[in-house]
Amino acid sequence: MDSGMAGMSHILPPRVSPGGSARVTACSRPRCKIDLRGPLLPAPRARRIVLTAADRHRLKALTYSHTAGYQQVIRARIVRDAAHGYSNAKIASRHGVHVDTVRHWRGRYADEGLPGLADRRRSGRPARFTPVQVAEVKALACQLPAETAVPLSRWSCPDLAAEVVDRGIAPAISASTIRRILAADTIKPWQHQSWVFIRDPDFAAKATRVLDLYARTYQGIPLSADEYVISSDEKTSIQARCRCHPTLAPGVARTMRVNHEYARGGALAYLGAYDVHQARVFSHCSAKTGIIPFMTLVEQVMTQQPYASARRVFWVADNGSSHRGQAAIDHLTRRFPNAVMVHTPVHASWLNQIEIYVSIVGRKVLTPNDFTSLDQVEDRLTAFEQRYNATARPFRWKFTPADLKDLIARIEQHEQKEQNPQQPSGCDHQPAAPALAA
Repeated sequence: MDSGMAGMSHILPPRVSPGGSARVTACSRPRCKIDLRGPLLPAPRARRIVLTAADRHRLKALTYSHTAGYQQVIRARIVRDAAHGYSNAKIASRHGVHVDTVRHWRGRYADEGLPGLADRRRSGRPARFTPVQVAEVKALACQLPAETAVPLSRWSCPDLAAEVVDRGIAPAISASTIRRILAADTIKPWQHQSWVFIRDPDFAAKATRVLDLYARTYQGIPLSADEYVISSDEKTSIQARCRCHPTLAPGVARTMRVNHEYARGGALAYLGAYDVHQARVFSHCSAKTGIIPFMTLVEQVMTQQPYASARRVFWVADNGSSHRGQAAIDHLTRRFPNAVMVHTPVHASWLNQIEIYVSIVGRKVLTPNDFTSLDQVEDRLTAFEQRYNATARPFRWKFTPADLKDLIARIEQHEQKEQNPQQPSGCDHQPAAPALAA
């Protein structure tokens, strides 16, 4: 007993006298304290944090962000304080979190860097719809409603949800769930876009010729200083709509108001030419389009300097009836020997830079349409041309021959896919032929 209790005090219970009173008898052995905790272990040392310049910038941005989640902000502050040398207890006190939270995110950053401050992927609630059901929903959305005997022109999420239930793909599904499923692959069957077939056999050659001219090259030879590139086109049927009541100017908390009813004041055509590299616009209005109004525009440009004495002036035009085919080329050359007409491919008027200017005119001059007469329309167009030329700069054209090659390669790949169709998995439904956005 003594050997087993060596080094420990033996405290006896108090003795009880026969009368019931207790008295304490001191132990003959010396008293000592009992310590069963063992030796004290040193506290774990806090992980040392050293920030790179990029991480310091990113963490500072998170710390003062008004859009980041609160948890991300707190984690960023913890790491920044750790980098400044604060203890875990001090950081926990500063931000009102538990010291274990500080230790956790401090360690995560030390091990993984900034990605470690993001939440781990969690399993979450079990999926209500199997991968097969999800694939069937996407496949249905990638079919035209008419192909499925549904009398609709395009799908909406509620219509798809009803059709999924009718087909037995799922016993029940909401429109919002349909939208989330389709959003995973950016499928939007409720939207549509116009497109056209490429039917010009020389599409690549003609388009490359136009793009080379924009880069001041023709047939592989750079253009000289006395050679110019003119982009031309016409905007037809510009109406003069005389509103039955005056247009009201905008005011406080009120937009401009244009009366819906109007009287027709006739229509005219607007023909324009744009110097691609000098950013100069030439234009005139005509009662109709045709070779005569077009040649009037050409004469307006070619009789001015520096075009009259230029070595060559290239006229880029689309395949409209006013300047279509070899007849228009010959007519232009006979009238002005230094003029060279270059046609864009069929259905590729988007390669014509004058279209950009025509779009600007449509937005800034002709919308909203409130003119009392065609003379007022013509005066407005002429005044805008002068205003535009005073500050115009060349358009920063970014579509290059390399981009054209990439486009043609994608079209050819699409053609091969259509010629060798395979069973789609998920949503592989595509248009029936290669196309360009109209």
